[in-house]
Amino acid sequence: METRRQLLLASGALALAGCSSETVNASESRYATSPFRRMTDAQWRARLPRLSYDVLRHEATERAGTSTLNNEHRRGTFVCRGCDLPLFRSGWKFDSGTGWPSFYRAPADNIATKTDFALGIPRVEYHCARCLGHQGHVFDDGPRPTGKRYCNNGAALKFLPA
Repeated sequence: METRRQLLLASGALALAGCSSETVNASESRYATSPFRRMTDAQWRARLPRLSYDVLRHEATERAGTSTLNNEHRRGTFVCRGCDLPLFRSGWKFDSGTGWPSFYRAPADNIATKTDFALGIPRVEYHCARCLGHQGHVFDDGPRPTGKRYCNNGAALKFLPA
């Protein structure tokens, strides 16, 4: 089963090879003049818990299975921990079995993407469009209706109950 999952992930990554390595819509978005884009590293460090700072500002990844948001099943909205921009509705969340909060849809205007080659293969990385905080990666192995899996670091999110 693990070998099959690895093959699916590798084939999905190869399919992404033609993607741009530049951030898409980040500078042209309605958030281009956001004050969050002008914050200094010291201001971010003071604003965020350590793990959230490492994830959002330095593209770290939290350990799988450690986020309390994995077990969050109430109605509500998941927002960027850096700037509170709404990123996911609770109805879009699903259990991907990966150990990270996963969603099958995201509001297109609220995320920016780029290709990440950190593992030697291309992966689509996504960020909050307002503060450019790193959220996670999107894969093509999610459920219907989109077939997408937005694999998010829980440390990059806050949950606001309905």
